[in-house]
Amino acid sequence: MENWHRAFVLHTRTQTESSLLVDLFIEHGGKITVLAKGARRKKSSLKGLLQPFTPLIVQYSGKGNIKILRQVEAISLTLPLVSVSLYSAFYLNELLHRVLIADTEMPTLFDDYLKSLQQLAQQAPAENVLRTFELSLLENMGYYVDFFHCSATGDDIVESMYYQYQSEKGFISSLLRNSTSFTGEQVLALGKRDFSTPDTLKAAKRFTRMALKNYIGSKPFKSRELFLKI
Repeated sequence: MENWHRAFVLHTRTQTESSLLVDLFIEHGGKITVLAKGARRKKSSLKGLLQPFTPLIVQYSGKGNIKILRQVEAISLTLPLVSVSLYSAFYLNELLHRVLIADTEMPTLFDDYLKSLQQLAQQAPAENVLRTFELSLLENMGYYVDFFHCSATGDDIVESMYYQYQSEKGFISSLLRNSTSFTGEQVLALGKRDFSTPDTLKAAKRFTRMALKNYIGSKPFKSRELFLKI
């Protein structure tokens, strides 16, 4: 369909008594902000459409920071997310909302996001889904890390050795043991996206927290706070 774009709602906020500002993740447009006129009116059909985790197609216009939403349609039902899967999906939305740069195309990441939501809806292990998506996000932002070679020597990563992770550089063999240390086995598992053991899954979470730190800042995630309360 010409001028229609696949999209998901990341975040909404009130603009006027009758309108919403909506942050969308667009397949070929990245993160954009649109003004949804009349979306807050009681009889507006937009109210039920502009919800997180509903696959949409949208039309919008404008060249400024805020576009005008012209049309929106749901292309399928809202993905059935509950409990841990729902909070995990909200975390993905918060992560994208913080990290994505406006109007920067990331079609591969859009597909990975959709795949992650589908996996969560099918009750796949949430931690595995989140870690895989975080690594995909880093790759799509150009944050390249070689998980198979020591960045200092170029030698192959050895499972039995220890490595220090240095931001923006990679893994360097070291005898030190601290919060930035990883075993070679953990590093290789990161490269293979293999989180089949509690140890590799825990290491993946530690790595992504370090790698994403400069992008997400120190503000707590609301989705994490809600999950802890529940």
